[in-house]
Amino acid sequence: MSKRDYYEVLGVERGVGAEDLKKAFRRKAGEFHPDRHPHLDEAERKAMEERFKEVGEAYAVLADPQKRERYDRFGHQAGAGGGFDPNAFGSMDLEGVFGDLFEGFFGGGGRRQGGSDLRAEAGLAFAEAVFGKELSLEVPALRRCATCHGSGAKAGSRSVTCRQCGGQGRVRVNQGFFSVAAVCPSCHGRGQTVAEPCPACRGQGRTRQTRSVKVSVPPGVEDGMQVRLRGEGEGGGAGEADGDLYVVLRVRPHDIYEREGEDLALELPISFAQAALGAEVEVPLLEGGSSRLKVPAGSAPGKVLRLKGKGVPSLHGEGRGDLLVHLTVEVPSRLNARQRELLELFAAEGGEAVKARKKGFVEKAKKFFD
Repeated sequence: MSKRDYYEVLGVERGVGAEDLKKAFRRKAGEFHPDRHPHLDEAERKAMEERFKEVGEAYAVLADPQKRERYDRFGHQAGAGGGFDPNAFGSMDLEGVFGDLFEGFFGGGGRRQGGSDLRAEAGLAFAEAVFGKELSLEVPALRRCATCHGSGAKAGSRSVTCRQCGGQGRVRVNQGFFSVAAVCPSCHGRGQTVAEPCPACRGQGRTRQTRSVKVSVPPGVEDGMQVRLRGEGEGGGAGEADGDLYVVLRVRPHDIYEREGEDLALELPISFAQAALGAEVEVPLLEGGSSRLKVPAGSAPGKVLRLKGKGVPSLHGEGRGDLLVHLTVEVPSRLNARQRELLELFAAEGGEAVKARKKGFVEKAKKFFD
């Protein structure tokens, strides 16, 4: 057994939780697994094997609450005589520890727990994401065979004990210097095979089918969110659960609206006269129609006005955000004679105040560049 600190071996702090401990174990075991380093010479491979076993030993102790508590109290001096006792922590099922690990590395696993989960993407218009939508998706997947109901057996045929695994569902497989349990390739973990396979699915228990799936998208979703549909993934075999379908939502941008959390935002162009004198303007709403908005006199470009309750409905059903109206002032590129005359009169009315502002700016600019 290793005399190095087990926490140091796994590269974790002493207060590490069970999930992070397991992640550290898998990371370290993968790092030191000899079969992942095929070019090692005999001495290097031997050293790598020792490091690999050390990682398993550390995890076997720290993953067991009682053994971990004793280790935290006494460390490697847990023996009654004060010295290191290899049996101080009781028997260590290193094969069991590494068996779980190998199943992750090499594609093994226990008996099938049901069909696999699937992932699909669905496009949404901007307004559909804001107000919700019911979609219909065509999803191809392996589904439980309708003829044999997932058993894989021909009608009237019976199941027999798998010859390869003897009904255990698992076989011994050599992985480097360890022998571990893996899913039986003949019965796929069921422990049973069929005497006569179902002609519809050829004994697989599943066939590829495409069916329409309804997706209810709640109001207020954002791009990248996903909706989980239980039991709409791949079908499991007889007596097994079906997998789930995860629908990832992709929201298309809008021409004039943007999303700011639960608020909507748009830029509203107004004229110079409306900004200076104030006005009531019509603001288009995402759900259709419009709402009147009062623009205060003297509104500067960039001023933000707010229409309460015209934004995005909360995903939690708690009200609705606001519509933020960002004012932009349009400057006419061409003026007729009368318009030019009026603007010149407006400028003249400013008198020295306008000239003084210009003069002050010029003076500041000169100081900046000097």
